[in-house]
Amino acid sequence: MLQRFLDPQVLASISSLDLVAKTVVDGFVAGLHRSPTFGFSQEFAEYRQYVEGDDLRHVDWNVFARTERIYLKRFRGETNSQLLILLDTSASMGYTSGNITKLDYGRFMAASLAYLSSGQRDATGLIIFDEDVINYVPPSTRQGQLSRNLHAIEKAEAGKRTDFSKPFMHFQQYLRRRGIVIVISDFYDDPKTICKTVEPLRFHGNEVVLFHLLDPQEIAPKFKDPVLLVDVEDNVAMEVTPEYAKTEYKQKMDQHIQGLRDEAARAGLEYVFMDTSKPLDVGLRNYLAIRQRRM
Repeated sequence: MLQRFLDPQVLASISSLDLVAKTVVDGFVAGLHRSPTFGFSQEFAEYRQYVEGDDLRHVDWNVFARTERIYLKRFRGETNSQLLILLDTSASMGYTSGNITKLDYGRFMAASLAYLSSGQRDATGLIIFDEDVINYVPPSTRQGQLSRNLHAIEKAEAGKRTDFSKPFMHFQQYLRRRGIVIVISDFYDDPKTICKTVEPLRFHGNEVVLFHLLDPQEIAPKFKDPVLLVDVEDNVAMEVTPEYAKTEYKQKMDQHIQGLRDEAARAGLEYVFMDTSKPLDVGLRNYLAIRQRRM
């Protein structure tokens, strides 16, 4: 039942990105409460009674429904971490075989991470990029920071080609404090090139996570007839047969995914594979795991 609150198809019907983030995080946190085995439930296990002036976003309404008393979820290790989210908005991120583009999914993921991080009093920032830095929200815990991040994510649109070097140069130039860096992208580039570009961030003491987003049709395409595929970033066209899609293409995609996973491991980067038809909880779980490890 709770998984439906993390289902991208359900989230697509919600017009407000703020409400999307709240729906995802509240559903995710409720799932942690109900799980006797999941190791991060203690992050949300402490409560205190509501005091006038407290932020109502942290009220546990499930507890209120049962007891008619207002309690706030209290997070451990508040103000101890910094999160920077890098969201790829290159043209290829605009692809979808259904109702949810990879960019939509990335926006849902970025907004949910920003909402969760804000609730934990983490300094949260954002870089929107394609072949250049489109928008930059410096990490902060000041009032209104969540709204600034959500507004920037809301405006993100699919643009041009991807160039990982510029946003990462931007990161190294302006950020001094160590923390967690999450890169949300479809990573259509050579795995060695990607990881070589990203790896320097690790040298400054950051935990770096690659969220690799792919559409189901990119992972395992299903064609009944030959189709003409056009690369949205360079307009190169290629005719693809159903047999090629099942065999050679599938093999190349599997090799690309494994190659990125292997190169990330070699460079000391975390790698998280995400099918855009699946619920968003895998991303939130990985973020919490890394955050807890840094405490």
